[in-house]
Amino acid sequence: MPYGPHAAGDRAKMLETIGIASVDALFEDIPEALRAAPLAMDGPEPELLLSARLSGLAARNRVDLVSFLGCGAYRHWSPPAVDQMLMRGEWYTAYTPYQPEVSQGTLQSIYEYQSLLSELTGLDVVSASHYDGGAATAEAALMTCRATRRDRILVSRGVHPHYRQTLETYAEGAGLVAQELPLVAEGPLAGTTDLVALAAMLADGTPVAGVVVANPNVLGLLEDMPEVGRIAHAAGAQFVSVIEPVSLSVLASPAEYGADIAAGEGQPLGIPLQYGGPYLGIVSCTDALVRQIPGRLVGMTTDIEGRRAFVMTMRAREQDIRREKAASNICTNQALLALAASIYISSIGPHGLRDVAAMGAARAAELESALAAVGAPRLHAGAYLNEFVVRVPDARAVHARLLDRGVLAGIPTADLLPDDPALADGLLVCATEVTTPDEISRFASALAAELAVAGGAR
Repeated sequence: MPYGPHAAGDRAKMLETIGIASVDALFEDIPEALRAAPLAMDGPEPELLLSARLSGLAARNRVDLVSFLGCGAYRHWSPPAVDQMLMRGEWYTAYTPYQPEVSQGTLQSIYEYQSLLSELTGLDVVSASHYDGGAATAEAALMTCRATRRDRILVSRGVHPHYRQTLETYAEGAGLVAQELPLVAEGPLAGTTDLVALAAMLADGTPVAGVVVANPNVLGLLEDMPEVGRIAHAAGAQFVSVIEPVSLSVLASPAEYGADIAAGEGQPLGIPLQYGGPYLGIVSCTDALVRQIPGRLVGMTTDIEGRRAFVMTMRAREQDIRREKAASNICTNQALLALAASIYISSIGPHGLRDVAAMGAARAAELESALAAVGAPRLHAGAYLNEFVVRVPDARAVHARLLDRGVLAGIPTADLLPDDPALADGLLVCATEVTTPDEISRFASALAAELAVAGGAR
């Protein structure tokens, strides 16, 4: 940092107070090889040469691949209006939403986002400012603990592993227990949450605050969400549904199957794939849980002259000034990403959103048939929407070789869930409305060639 507010004497006094000799001692737990070091930067060079060198570096990125990768982040077509609207100056003039008299535009954008997502989930309340799907899921799980005053959470193995890891980190910091719910190993329900195990874990004598299940799950399969909710509620536990928002245009909403909380990733709603973020976490809940929801809630009212006005209805001030009492310490406002989602949903409308989901499902069915025809059948029998696992011998190696043929063949399930032998030879593949028949044909042909080579080698 070029500037710090503390003089050398201030820093020395702080170090003396906490009983260490230097700032370096604060970083002793980090292995030396991983600590920050001076950047090894080349010297200056003319702008034209530098531009050419940067272009060469950028050219190393593969942009020619036919992609069937999903697993939590999805390719979708976004109307040009989304980016165009986001660039308008009105959205930048009133950055912080804390003073309603000067932040009406920002507050209204958050209010519109909340209203649209409430329609999509069917639940009463939606909050803003969650970082991504993993953080949103973790926050939802913590809400169940605050609501029930219990400290045990059951999380399906069908929830994305990144979300589970984030939840486990949150739980550990809060002194809570997060336990994994297994998936059914075989039979027609293979790959979905084991509801027999769920009932047993709920009845083992230790009260459970919340049950967290994804639909579709990380393997693309549809879960029996009404039954999950029934089992959870019978034990006095809250039910958290981890959603994919586009799917809600054709699948039952969380409200319809009795979820108390819905959480998920908003990236499919007009937010491009961009190296992992920034993205948008979704958290929605019933009115009974409104006091437990983290983030920001904006409401609509009228001012003293009777004009429509927007205000910050609820926001825990402890987020900023009394962190030890805070339900959550979310501070960054994700309003720009929420605005992108609002513009996307408004632009394509409810019928358009259904078309996006239905076209993705149709393309996935074509993909399933094409891959099965070349010797890569589905691994699971259950229903799916637009993502599924196919069986491919030596899947990890085949996946790597398919890159040389210009195909990004999803993700090897051995990398996704590495401790599950049933998934050792699987590829999780995805299709959306932007997947074309030609891309499906190219994938099937490339996979057929690879399987033929592997068969000849044997």
